Amino acid sequence: MSSNKAGPAATAQQAQQSNAKPGLRKPVFVKVSDLKPGTSGHTLVVKVISATTVLQKGRSVSQHLRQTRISECLIGDETGSILFTARNDQVDLMKPDTTVILRNAKIDMFKGSMRLAIDKWGRIEVTEPANFVVKENNNLSLVEYELVNVADE
Repeated sequence: MSSNKAGPAATAQQAQQSNAKPGLRKPVFVKVSDLKPGTSGHTLVVKVISATTVLQKGRSVSQHLRQTRISECLIGDETGSILFTARNDQVDLMKPDTTVILRNAKIDMFKGSMRLAIDKWGRIEVTEPANFVVKENNNLSLVEYELVNVADE
């Protein structure tokens, strides 16, 4: 015989709470100029300025044609611009003059410069056109970073 002091109603309430999803955080929107190397979890509202296909190849995997598409898109907001690497289905969403919300975006380093990317944990949403002018002369992808090892003393 179990000695449950709480009673059956309280136990049912606890079970219901344990099955509930954890409280979702409100997204904190950041500006392009706030992005730093090696960071992730960014949510941004940006305009697509241009999109250039970098790689498009198809390969047959057991009678299914699997396409690999990579496109480099210049995106930005009123504080600056950065290159975004769109992969596969993301390429279709990143059309010039489109305003998108990037959720859970991360910074990848490519040849010493920053690129914004979204992996399987992130999301791209097309939204209403934003009313800002992209500051194209502050391109964060043109800033070259160098990895410096700091020796322990």
